[in-house]
Amino acid sequence: MPDLPAPLRKIIHVDMDAFYASVEQRDHPALRGVPLAVAWGGRRSVVLTASYEARPFGVRSAMPLYRALERCPDLRVVEPRFEAYREVSAQIRAVFHAFTPLVEPLSLDEAYLDVTAPLQGGPSATRIAQAIRAGIRAQTGLSATAGVSVNKFLAKLASGLNKPDGLTVILPGAADDLLAPLPVADFHGIGPATAAKLAGMGIHTGADLRAAAPESLIARFGAHGAYFSRIARGLDDRPVQPDRPHKSVGTEETYGHDLRGMEAVTARLPVLAQGVERRLERAGLAARTVILKLKFEDRSVLTRRITLPEPVSAAPDLTRAAARLLTPDLLMGRSVRLAGITAASLVPAGQRPAQPLLLGG
Repeated sequence: MPDLPAPLRKIIHVDMDAFYASVEQRDHPALRGVPLAVAWGGRRSVVLTASYEARPFGVRSAMPLYRALERCPDLRVVEPRFEAYREVSAQIRAVFHAFTPLVEPLSLDEAYLDVTAPLQGGPSATRIAQAIRAGIRAQTGLSATAGVSVNKFLAKLASGLNKPDGLTVILPGAADDLLAPLPVADFHGIGPATAAKLAGMGIHTGADLRAAAPESLIARFGAHGAYFSRIARGLDDRPVQPDRPHKSVGTEETYGHDLRGMEAVTARLPVLAQGVERRLERAGLAARTVILKLKFEDRSVLTRRITLPEPVSAAPDLTRAAARLLTPDLLMGRSVRLAGITAASLVPAGQRPAQPLLLGG
């Protein structure tokens, strides 16, 4: 079946530059121009955001703090101030809403905007993006990077091409040449595990993905395979969804070889928890409920959940909660084809608990 044309839209993706670190450097002049990481203290902590001065040392988000300090001994570390970040985020969203009601926040520092019919700024999405970036700087003193294109996938791709403080436009006629040599791991929506599975199918670049039969991708990845086939052609018909609430965030992984036994499944929990932690951090949220999902060799699916006394967002706490749910009687000798962790009952991330959560194990 030939691809149907996607609705013609003008989409902007705005992504703040090293948001948490930039807020700290704005508010504390002594931190400007020095390598900086925003993270809770302690060996278990991970870097929430690294300043651009820290990145040449290999310091990046989601890296364990101890490893970041090994790579950059002079790294300054400050604890996050989520109330401050939410306040700045509200200022940023006020700038967005001056141009369009169609704003889909992805996190405190990132959003899609549909400016097909803007409230002001004229018909040029590029000029609107310029005005939004200028408005953000005037209101907050911070820089933002924007990508402009005809759909969400291409706009998101564009915003990642020229950071920090950049503006990139991808016109429909330029998409094919841009996507063809791009590694599939750089496609938004294709994570490392999926990229590895695609590599196993001989698919390494956008050109490879485009050449793959849609039926083979659907057979391997289900509905996601149809999406992969479309984005390889620069097609994405998803609308901007204003103020979409986060009901839950999760990560799951399908294994090429089924996991057998408690030890094998338990060993995968930290990897899943790290994915959930990153998504919670990006959205500025914490979870009161943790859900473990298992799909077995016979394709049956089982879920178990636990509600915690305090909201959690750190990977070690998520791992411990999921481990409490994983018991030998749950497996009953069955091998596991898929495992997942979901964070639910979400609340805004707030102050750090006075004492670390001890969930056993």
